[in-house]
Parts: sequence; C-alpha cells; structure tokens
Amino acid sequence: MIQGFIHALRVQSKIIFIIVRNMQGLTQVVVTIDNKEFETAKNLSLESVIRVIGDMKDAPQAPGGSEMHPTKIEVLSVAAAELPIPVVVKGSEETEAPIRFDYRWLDLRKPEKAKIFKVWTEFEKGWRKYFDENKYIQLYPPALMSMPSESGAEVFEVKYFDRKAYLAQSPQFYKQMAIASGFERVFMVSPVFRAEESFTTRHMTEFTGWDFEISYINDHNDIMDAEEGMIIAGFEQLKKVFPELNITVPVSPFPRMTIVEAKKIIKSLEVVQSGEEHDLSPEEERAISEYVLKEYKHEFVFITEYHKSKSAFYHMRLEEGSDRSRRADLLYRGIEVTTLAQREHRIEVLEKQAKEKKMDLEQLKDYLNFFRYGCPPHGGGGVGPGRFIMKILDLPNVREATYLPRDVKRLNP
Repeated sequence: MIQGFIHALRVQSKIIFIIVRNMQGLTQVVVTIDNKEFETAKNLSLESVIRVIGDMKDAPQAPGGSEMHPTKIEVLSVAAAELPIPVVVKGSEETEAPIRFDYRWLDLRKPEKAKIFKVWTEFEKGWRKYFDENKYIQLYPPALMSMPSESGAEVFEVKYFDRKAYLAQSPQFYKQMAIASGFERVFMVSPVFRAEESFTTRHMTEFTGWDFEISYINDHNDIMDAEEGMIIAGFEQLKKVFPELNITVPVSPFPRMTIVEAKKIIKSLEVVQSGEEHDLSPEEERAISEYVLKEYKHEFVFITEYHKSKSAFYHMRLEEGSDRSRRADLLYRGIEVTTLAQREHRIEVLEKQAKEKKMDLEQLKDYLNFFRYGCPPHGGGGVGPGRFIMKILDLPNVREATYLPRDVKRLNP
C-alpha cells in the first residue's frame, strides 16, 4: 500500500501513469485499460491525495526501480483542478518568493523544500547529542517579559491586562537565572522577536533561537570551545545522513581574531569600509570570511574583544578599566551566526555598567537580584540556526530556511 499526493499524472487512451509523492519519495503507479480502477484513475487531479493497494513489480525505468499495479485506488482528498502555484516546477519557472510564501503549504510539498527541514532536523540532532553527552539541561523560557531583554534593540510591546509587556528579544535573562539556580549548563530552543524594520536576506521579526549558557568558565574562550563542539557534532550528523550534500565538517580550533585585527586585515584588502569603527558591516563580514577561508582553509571565524559601545551592559570587560569586552561573534561563510560572551556576575560591577549605559536600575531589579545571593562565573551564546541552514544549503534568503517566515510585511499564513 502507498499513500500520498499525486505528483504527476499522464493519461493515455489505454494506460495511465500516476506518480505518488510522500515523505519516502516517489512511486510510479501504472493502470492499464483492463484494470477495474482505470475510470477512477482517469478522473484524478494533480495534488489530490490517494491510497493505492496493489502489487509491486520490477520496472527499471520507474522511480526506485519498481512500480505498483493497483487492485484498489481510493481518493482521500480531491485537489482543485487549478493550483495557485505549481508544485512541480519546470526549469526556471519557480514562482516569486512572496507568492510562494502566501501558499507555503503548497510550496513545502516540493521535495527539495521538504529537504530543508530534514536537514534542519538532523543538524539539531547533532547539537542535542552534544548537549546530552555534556549534561546540559533544557529549559523553556517565557516569550512575555516585563521589560526588554536586550538594550538598544527595538521591541514588540503588547497589552498585558492593565500593563505593558514585551515579546522576548532573547531568553538571556532566564538563561542567567538558571545559572544562578545552580543548573551549571543549560540550553533553550525558543522564539525570538525583533521589531526591526529590516528588509535584508538574513533578518526576520521572529525566528527560532538556540541558546546555551555554562558555569565556572575562565573567560569567553571556554564558550567558544564549547560552541565548536556543538557545531562539529551538528555537521557530523549531517554528513552521516546526507552524504550527497558534500558537507565539510569543521576542524577545531576555529580561527579567532580580535575585531581590531579584523579591521586591519579588511583595510589591507581595500574593502569598502563600514564607517563603524567598532563593528563589521555585512560586506566586511564577507570579506574577512573570504580571507580566513583563503589563509586558514576554514569556513568559520570568531571575531572577539568588541568595544564596550557594541557590548551589552551584562558583558564582562577584558579586565577592570578596559574598553573591550569578553564578547565574540561567530561568522560562517560570510554571515554572523552567533553572538556569545562571558557575563558579568559581580553585582557591583553589573550595576556600574548598567549605569554607564544609562539604564534604570529599578527596572532591572528582578534581573539584578539573580546576582545578589551568589552566582558562578558564566557565559553563553545565542545561535541563529536558520542562518546556518541558509548557508549550508546555499539558500538565497533565511526565509527559505524558515517554516513560516515573519518579517515586516508578513503575518500570514
């Protein structure tokens, strides 16, 4: 028995060929004129859902080398004769992305689109394998917060009974609360909301974030070491399940350079400058990634020691009085996929740095209380898995790697 969608249909006077598609692949069904199901087969439509019972026979020309000769065809759901977007695309006739996303459930019927999420699933399995082997605890943070979780970023404000609430820009505060609770190693998979009017190929207003936090670290290098292990485990799982993708499993240690060093290299390459002394533009990210690939034969690079002006108030400084923080961004094939840092766990320093950022300590009261009763030195990172998948599969836009993308203009389906 096979069940699935009608992927292709060729009706001739004495024989009908039906290609049935399901998550296992394509199966050819052949109905001859002497078969009692011939009339049923003759009236089928593309993308209708059928159940077929019959005998499988060898057929070298058929998908998978065999075909079904049916004794029973049952129509489970009839598809309208005219599809709003084609599921089987011929040549370069792919529908424009906005229209495809309007009919995302049809777009995802394409085997190549379904494969995106099979790849995502296996990639996450590798990360979870690492988390399991290294005794991480998974926690589930709330999406509603009483105050913004990231300073400086735009937030979505929502009415919460008689007061305001905010959609979480990250589970940052709650990861740190877990460390203050003595959990030592935690990871979270949660929605992240950013009210930024960005129209780039790598920004969305909502995306899935992977977050981790670890205790008793010496500095941010320990966090980078840990993430390297996570990434390698993810790529190893992909290579095992999808050998046809020619996945390159990265080798540890990944290249690391300070942002000052990166800026000097970029200047020597005569790349257009960003105008930002303490940050990298998308063009500069691509340039430094190309440099690292050429010089180090590596697709990843950590950019470290960001200026305090580009660091959150809770990022620990390199040392007392330093203008540099123990923060790092991870670039993969020209795009930032992770921001990580050692956190400041000393309450007096944390309050001082919050004041420097002109933040209201009263509003931060609940967060600051996490550190008043003992908290281990710790740090962690926020990962954009959609960007990983985008680059692994060479997709043109992070929306293609997202089940139901949300951006400035899209809230449906």
